[in-house]
Amino acid sequence: MTNPPTVHGTDVNERTQCAHYHSERDLIAIQHKCCREFYACIKCHNEAASHSPQVWPKAEFQTEAIYCGNCHHTLSIASYLSCNSICPYCQAAFNPGCANHYHFYFEQ
Repeated sequence: MTNPPTVHGTDVNERTQCAHYHSERDLIAIQHKCCREFYACIKCHNEAASHSPQVWPKAEFQTEAIYCGNCHHTLSIASYLSCNSICPYCQAAFNPGCANHYHFYFEQ
């Protein structure tokens, strides 16, 4: 496994939880298409970045752009979207409410 990515955001901890989302299930960070930087959430990106976010197009869903803050593995977007809110590496439960924000990150 390579070195873990730097996860940007407000009060981000080692599990990628931030000031905005910090439940036991808020364990992922997403690499943003626009800047290729990992952020704990869209609010963290919008507070820190000087540009608008872009969504990942379906044609790029094989990109490893999801980082599990529990086991520190990176998942492809396709793998993440099909994992039923369970990390395929460590079986940590991801927040199913994240699906409400997919339109900020992924082409629908």
